[in-house]
Amino acid sequence: MNLLGNILGQVLGGGQAQGDNPMAAIIGGLLSNDSAHGGLGGLVEKFGQAGLGEVVQSWIGKGENLPISADQISNVLGNDGIANIAKQLGLGEGEAAGQLSQMLPGIIDKLTPHGEAPAGGLGNLGDLAGMLGGFLKR
Repeated sequence: MNLLGNILGQVLGGGQAQGDNPMAAIIGGLLSNDSAHGGLGGLVEKFGQAGLGEVVQSWIGKGENLPISADQISNVLGNDGIANIAKQLGLGEGEAAGQLSQMLPGIIDKLTPHGEAPAGGLGNLGDLAGMLGGFLKR
């Protein structure tokens, strides 16, 4: 997870390592196939169940990314999920959800450059590290 955390830290925080940007570890944990949420496919399903399928599909697709609010992120991830994330970040739940609402659309957009989610998901943490490493070289 350290490699992915470092890469996400650079993408999300201007070169900060995972220790300086715990949000990197959170997002990596949400998107990897081996996450409790089932990776990108699981998140897409959760967004759909919350009535936000069009929003998450806009991040995956090639068009403009639709915005999402902190309340909507909280609805998708659930109160326990947001509380856990907030605790890991040392933030209030609203602030943690707000940060996720700002970062998640752009990261998902970058990880799906062809406008569709890969059939097998984005991969496990190691796979994601390789994908994000390619973005940093561009």
